[in-house]
Amino acid sequence: MKFLGGRPIALKIIKNLEKYREAIREKDPGNKHNCVQMLDWFSFYGHVCISFELLSLSTFDFMKSNNFLPYPTNQIRHMASQICHAVSFLHDNKLTHTDLKPENILFVNADYSLTLCACFRLFPIATFNHEHHSAVVSTRHYRAPEVILELGWSHPCDVWSIGCILFEYYEGFTLFQTHDNKEHLAMMERIQGPIPQRMIQWSRKRRYFHHGRLDWNECSKAGRFVKSKCKPLRSYLLSHGREHHQFFDLLERMLEYDPLRRTSLAAVMDHPFFLPPINAGRTQAWRNSWDKSK
Repeated sequence: MKFLGGRPIALKIIKNLEKYREAIREKDPGNKHNCVQMLDWFSFYGHVCISFELLSLSTFDFMKSNNFLPYPTNQIRHMASQICHAVSFLHDNKLTHTDLKPENILFVNADYSLTLCACFRLFPIATFNHEHHSAVVSTRHYRAPEVILELGWSHPCDVWSIGCILFEYYEGFTLFQTHDNKEHLAMMERIQGPIPQRMIQWSRKRRYFHHGRLDWNECSKAGRFVKSKCKPLRSYLLSHGREHHQFFDLLERMLEYDPLRRTSLAAVMDHPFFLPPINAGRTQAWRNSWDKSK
């Protein structure tokens, strides 16, 4: 933490400062899109340092300080709405975040009573559509299948990451607890079913497969670990209430393997999960309309 004119600020060393200032600060002067505001920058012995507004705990640190208790469903709805709004803003400006995780989503205020209705800021670590795309992006646990299979990536990889984040908020633990590519794919198949053949055929990681199927031994030590840690997605439901089923329907759409079929953030905000309780009676009509628009 540093001070600028007596005002506390946060400092971060980051690359390509000027383009982010143009894409975020100049296009969101009123700070309406929940992205951390860049204040200024300076060079220190060749290192680019950027100053930002000083915020509070990340959503991960807040969970950690509360012994990883899950967030309430109504709070997840509020958080998800703001996160999707912020990332959609990046996508609209031809940016892919590429490193979405609970640590990069920060509360404006950490007081518990205020946090339950708090606003968030998203820390924008992003890549423009026209820039070179590194083969590997995203922190492991939030990495989309197209990234692991080296199929190329774009905005849909952010949607996958958000799905993983929302699951973590709901359960209090990470969906994909691994650090190995093949094990990660095995966990995906355990949770979401077989990887589509089209993705396997086009993958640059064909060594992970044999005769069109993941080369995975469920009886091995790693196989037993995956089986013990992972189960079909709907098995993680904490309640059979309507909003819980709506939430998992949303997760299934965000965790669609094929990035071309994965829901967009523009469509997400029309999902029935985001209907206010007063309109619950209209849920089925909205869902039918939402399904037809896909």
